[in-house]
Amino acid sequence: MSNNRQKSHAPENLFGLLLEKFMPFWPYLIMLFLFCGALAWGYLKVATPSYEVSAKLIIKDEGKGVDGSKIIESMNPFDSKKIVENEIQVIQSKEIIRRAVDSLMLYASFYEDRSFKPISAYNTSPINIKIENPERISLPTKEHAKYYFSYQKETNSVLMDNKLYALNIRHNFDFGSLTFIKNENQVAESKDQLYFELIHPDIITSYISKNLIVVPTDKLSTVVILGYVDELRTRGEDILNAIIQSYIDIGFEDREKLAKNTLVFIEDRIIQVEKELNRLEDEIEKYTSEEGAINLSEQGRLYLQDAGDNNRKIADLNLQITLLRRVESYVLSKNNQGGIVPSIAGIDNPVLTDLLQKLYDKEIEYARLQKTTAQNNPILLSLADEIARIRPSILENIKNQKSNLRASLRNFNTYSGKFDSVLKGIPQKERALLEIKRSESIKKELFSFLLQKREETALAHAPNEGDTKVIEKASASITPSNPKALKTYGIAFFIAVGIWISAIVITEMLNKNVLFRSEIEDLTNLPILGELSFSKITSKNRMVTPKDIVLTEQLRNLSARLGLYNRKFTKKIILITSNIAGEGKSYVSRNLAISIAQSGKRVALIDLDFRNPQLTRLFKLTGSDGVIDYLEGNCSFKNIQNQFKFEENFHVIPAGAIGGDYTKTLLNGAIEKLFEQLSSNFDMVVIDSAPIGLVSDVNLLAEFSDIKLLVIRHGYTPKKIIQRFEQNEQTELLEHMSIVFNGIKKRGFSKKNSTHGYGYS
Repeated sequence: MSNNRQKSHAPENLFGLLLEKFMPFWPYLIMLFLFCGALAWGYLKVATPSYEVSAKLIIKDEGKGVDGSKIIESMNPFDSKKIVENEIQVIQSKEIIRRAVDSLMLYASFYEDRSFKPISAYNTSPINIKIENPERISLPTKEHAKYYFSYQKETNSVLMDNKLYALNIRHNFDFGSLTFIKNENQVAESKDQLYFELIHPDIITSYISKNLIVVPTDKLSTVVILGYVDELRTRGEDILNAIIQSYIDIGFEDREKLAKNTLVFIEDRIIQVEKELNRLEDEIEKYTSEEGAINLSEQGRLYLQDAGDNNRKIADLNLQITLLRRVESYVLSKNNQGGIVPSIAGIDNPVLTDLLQKLYDKEIEYARLQKTTAQNNPILLSLADEIARIRPSILENIKNQKSNLRASLRNFNTYSGKFDSVLKGIPQKERALLEIKRSESIKKELFSFLLQKREETALAHAPNEGDTKVIEKASASITPSNPKALKTYGIAFFIAVGIWISAIVITEMLNKNVLFRSEIEDLTNLPILGELSFSKITSKNRMVTPKDIVLTEQLRNLSARLGLYNRKFTKKIILITSNIAGEGKSYVSRNLAISIAQSGKRVALIDLDFRNPQLTRLFKLTGSDGVIDYLEGNCSFKNIQNQFKFEENFHVIPAGAIGGDYTKTLLNGAIEKLFEQLSSNFDMVVIDSAPIGLVSDVNLLAEFSDIKLLVIRHGYTPKKIIQRFEQNEQTELLEHMSIVFNGIKKRGFSKKNSTHGYGYS
């Protein structure tokens, strides 16, 4: 018999391997499916559904889309284009969301107190609560306080703590001052006790901010989509609409503030010019009445007209220089902060106008973005850099303009001197009157100009759709977005499979005893000669009968592999041992001997496990003469033979008298004579010896044995013992030893014997 290592063959494909390894435990998988499915069903019943809410806005972007009508732009000098990416950050800013929270009074959360869990009463509460200073609501240490109440329809009041509180009247409580108002969102009557919780607005704002999604539809589009998830469809829609309205309102407020400041400036100038014009008219009236200067000569009138035109130009140049100085002072005093751009009405310089408008737009955008982003934000730094580049251009333009205006002013002053010399010839009275009228004419023109600018500003101040347009109002999904039944059951399915696989793998990996034939093959080079399945025979320690078809065939197969049925077979003595007690060597010895006897051979079964004579006790031969008695010379060979009726050619030789030094008895020389008589009287001799790792008896008996079998029991023999087995010096004496894998149990609920490496019977 060869000691070459014999490897079992695992299934050749992955699918077959998985079937071999896991399918014997399929009933556990079914139970896990039912259990996890029940949990998923329960979760779907108790989980609060949530709905997806979405809306669409279109934003004017200076880098995308098509420019608006030039006519509209000319009517609205305060209109500024925006960058979509920046506006997304503005929409998601806490300032916008906080406005929405305050407008919807979300800091007061209403619930219906149900036995299992409370539900939101956003649509069923008859009242709502408005707090004057919601930021004073205290932050909770553990959980929010609950305030139970009921609504009295008859008195239109709220009953809380046995006190009635009228609606629309401010009431003072320990937690603050509030007003009970009618809930406009009520669509149904509450069925359970109502209560409310006061939550700090910053907590609500932070929660909404984390769940609010604002994204553009694509890179080239100025349309953005707002998304939000809420437990109530109506509340989710209200929150999203409130956020959109807050964003639009802030845009209007910025434009309104700019237009209002401009109007104040123009109104102040109109009042001042009007006073000066009235003063000049009074002077003309007084002068004409006192001096009698009514008609002017034609020549003097013409000269005065030319001089008046010249003086108007000088005044216009001085005004332009003054305006340029104001603009220059405005530019030098700025620090990336928005403000009111001084009016440059009267300065015909489109380049300067465009530069100032661009500077104003960038500063406004910088100030708005600064509220929502960090100082080192790339977009913020880019805006600061653009502002820094625009300012020198404006200052350079102003410098050139002032230089040109001063040159023109010198020329007109020269002409003015000439006109003065000519007018010296005009009578003093007429000249004085004309000078007063000339100043009056200049003030009238300036007054008309300011009135025109006031109307233009008023048109820009009028309400319009602004820079943002709502394409789609907030709309919630009809069906809940979470939880979804299919997804929930799918997750439950995968969890069940995961638990099933993990339990099988971990259980078998953590088992320190031998479970698989492949483990034996990995731990030792001894060949596995046969496998014996587990049955009640093993547990009840009875003998195999022909009715035990599986075990009978396995024992016959083991005998055949031993070559016991060959015609030329001459080996007669079989030694059966194990590593430790309890592995079934006595069971294998007894049934192997009986199986051989059933084939017609004369068989002797010897119990040489003197310290634990299981065979002796099993065959009820305790106290009978046995091997010890024979070796000590107390009886003859014939006396130790015990024949059994169920097999006439089957004899059992018990261990004999218990006690004494068994090793010394084996070494007294009588053992050779015993085996000679056994060989001459029996065709086969099966020896049930002591475990090989406990005593040295096996080494003494090995030299008389032709075949050595080592019994390893499934689920019982520790792997470490097999691992150390080949390092044991005793194995050198056990040449041609083979292994019998005993007590193999079926894996799980499998009905098929599968002992190849990845499964067991």
